[in-house]
Amino acid sequence: MGDVRPFCGLRYNLQRITDPSTVVTPPYDVISHEERSLYYRRSPYNIIRLESGEEQPGDSPENNKYTRAAATLDDWLREGILIQDKQPAFYIVEHRFPYQDMDRGRWGLIARVRLEALEGGQIRPHERTTKEPAVDRLHLLRSCRTNLSPIIGLFRTEKGEMAALLQELSKKTPDMSATDNYGVRYCLSVVTDEAAIEQVSTFLINKVIYIADGHHRYETALRYQKEQSDAHPSHTGDESFNFVMMSLTDSHDPDLVVLPSHRLVRGLESHRIAQLEEMISPYFHMEELPPPLPAFFEPVQTWLWTPEMRGKGRTVLGLYGLHGQKFYRLRLRRNADLHSLMTEDELKLWSDLDVVLLQRVILQAALGIDTTEKEDYHLKYTNDGLEAKTRVDSGEYQLAFFLNPTPVTSVLDTADTGRRMPQKSTYFYPKTPAGLVINPVWDED
Repeated sequence: MGDVRPFCGLRYNLQRITDPSTVVTPPYDVISHEERSLYYRRSPYNIIRLESGEEQPGDSPENNKYTRAAATLDDWLREGILIQDKQPAFYIVEHRFPYQDMDRGRWGLIARVRLEALEGGQIRPHERTTKEPAVDRLHLLRSCRTNLSPIIGLFRTEKGEMAALLQELSKKTPDMSATDNYGVRYCLSVVTDEAAIEQVSTFLINKVIYIADGHHRYETALRYQKEQSDAHPSHTGDESFNFVMMSLTDSHDPDLVVLPSHRLVRGLESHRIAQLEEMISPYFHMEELPPPLPAFFEPVQTWLWTPEMRGKGRTVLGLYGLHGQKFYRLRLRRNADLHSLMTEDELKLWSDLDVVLLQRVILQAALGIDTTEKEDYHLKYTNDGLEAKTRVDSGEYQLAFFLNPTPVTSVLDTADTGRRMPQKSTYFYPKTPAGLVINPVWDED
């Protein structure tokens, strides 16, 4: 049974921080080195100093980005930059953003969620993870003892009832609002009314929660929970370390957006590139697309998925860089025999999912990128089609593969089977930022 609870969050003191837009950032895993420097300069109180601190020459076990984050957190609490809410609350956040020439508004509920093992429980992952980011997050969690940015979780409803309820419970004048570099506005309502809390808690009590974004942070929270449980043999199960902060979203929210996660490839031997077309020809029909090439991820998606292709219901993906500055559409052949690359159960689940077909047929079988270590070395991910093309043109990368967004239904169905898609199969947009509210996992007493 799911256990979703309000909590007494740490929030920026708006009497000290008059413009919250200067202190919030995206989650750590989508911040580039250049963006990190920008956030550092934006405000001395920007959450980047906690979420993704800078390494410095001479760092040691006693003085490093994690210990500096903990010291900064202590300073901000002592100085009143951050203050803790006195009453347990649910935090409702509306993500207002432009997308495909429309203004959108996705609703999320930031709450504490009881941690569960990821095998066969009520909390289910959908994609693979790698070790390094989880280690980084564990060091930070041990030092700061806080969840700085929420994991995004989804749950099923019939008709989007929870999205409607959150909109109803939100305040006309939010308790905090901030706008990020991409024009996304986040409006936070702090809900402490006991009847409203009970209404939300009751609605969620039997819901399965699907991890949409933040698998590393969830795995980190599980490991920290075990460490703390071992260190406190008399624990009751209700300690803060038994929970993790999530932003929960209705899977039927009409403004739930998933962007494609394109693949860039580098460092391959020339014979691998030369043999690619021959290697994939039993599976894909390859056709050159005429210029002009698309500029951004939305035109890329539209260009690949022409009305003609939609009507045929065929799986398609894009390829750039194989023969100079040419763009190809790869269309799965009707008679493609995938049984040597996927099990029968996998075929039933993923036979039309381009991110899995790219992984199994092209990256692993044809290009030999078949281990996590090789993926880390050879692959980069981006949702920006223009960036992908530009980095191939510059010679930094050899190939770019363009994907369509993974359907939300595929995410949920995959998680229900206990299987996992390749890493970076989804990019839920926008991500709930760090800095709206912080969840302390130290003992309140």
